[in-house]
Amino acid sequence: MTAMSAKEVQQKLEAGETLHIIDVREPFEVEEGHIKGITHIPLGELEERIGELDKNKEYIMVCRSGARSSKATAYLEAMGYQAINMNGGMMAWEGEIA
Repeated sequence: MTAMSAKEVQQKLEAGETLHIIDVREPFEVEEGHIKGITHIPLGELEERIGELDKNKEYIMVCRSGARSSKATAYLEAMGYQAINMNGGMMAWEGEIA
């Protein structure tokens, strides 16, 4: 499984890179704070909403600690998508929060 640190994601965003970040936390968690510009797809809805994703894009998966996003990353990879897990999740995030 491909992974990236929260710091690496933050640096890419600060450098102006366009990233496709999917937050798989529950709605109440996302409301408490999230990375600006994310797409919110709770882990429990990922299978039914997979059609919203593009196999030609690379997705960075985010959750609170990295466990749920790891499951989401593995699932997307198994389905033929390019996915990267953000290690440490929002607990490791030091960047801006929306």
